[in-house]
Amino acid sequence: MEHLLWILLPLLVAAGSAMLSFLIMQARLEVAVAKERTALAEANAVIRSHQHVLEASVQGAEQACYRKAFDQFLTDFRVEERHYMRESRTANSIRKSMILQERLFFREIPLSNWVEHELPLEENSDPAMLARAASAFQTPSLQGMPHDSQPAALAATGA
Repeated sequence: MEHLLWILLPLLVAAGSAMLSFLIMQARLEVAVAKERTALAEANAVIRSHQHVLEASVQGAEQACYRKAFDQFLTDFRVEERHYMRESRTANSIRKSMILQERLFFREIPLSNWVEHELPLEENSDPAMLARAASAFQTPSLQGMPHDSQPAALAATGA
């Protein structure tokens, strides 16, 4: 029996050592996995934040491109104007009037026929101001602006 004890004792010590090293390695593995999960969670958070920033910048770029394309589209519109003076003589008076004709263009394509306005002139009236006030294609909010600050689509004129 004593011999059996000397044979089994190293086997029991070896089994205990193996079990102890297994548990230590299992704990190390769990620590390493926990560290990797933490690093993965941080990386996912960084990726999500970059994704949100990227989506916001893409949306901003799309809006800027849309606005730029729309502005370029609007600059392709122009108004061609021409005017001349007409005198109507009756038996006892001479009536002067300015005939203003306007036409709307998209690039080189006319979008409308000539729109004609007959504006009676008085002695001290300014024909340019009278023409601007009677324009069919310029909005009243832009009429007070200086000519060089108006958009090119509305300020383009031809005589």
